[in-house]
Amino acid sequence: QVQLVESGGGLVQAGGSLRLSCAASGRTFRSSGMGWFRQAPGKEREFVAGISWRGGRTAYDDSVKGRFAISRDNAQNTLYLQMNSLKPEDTAVYYCAASSSSELGATIDRYDYWGQGTQVIVSS
Repeated sequence: QVQLVESGGGLVQAGGSLRLSCAASGRTFRSSGMGWFRQAPGKEREFVAGISWRGGRTAYDDSVKGRFAISRDNAQNTLYLQMNSLKPEDTAVYYCAASSSSELGATIDRYDYWGQGTQVIVSS
């Protein structure tokens, strides 16, 4: 079992930055592939970024590549998403997710545990 709690969301102007954190409890975090997803109003939840259990492999959706960076601190049981050059279209609720697999995944069905989400609003 993994419990996930996101934080760091908020209101930011276009071009600004935010850093999301996901605090994980449970012994399996360190062996879990992790991901960030987001869901905008009226849209389906979509993949943003993923990272393998040791952090050696990462993947990003094309819409955030070069602007967002996913990282993890296994000693602190924490996942991060650094978001730079934010755009209004990045506005969404951002969710942290953990997989039973040690590898990263880019689809919802690869993840077994989800946080409650944190709201990010980017104003133009």
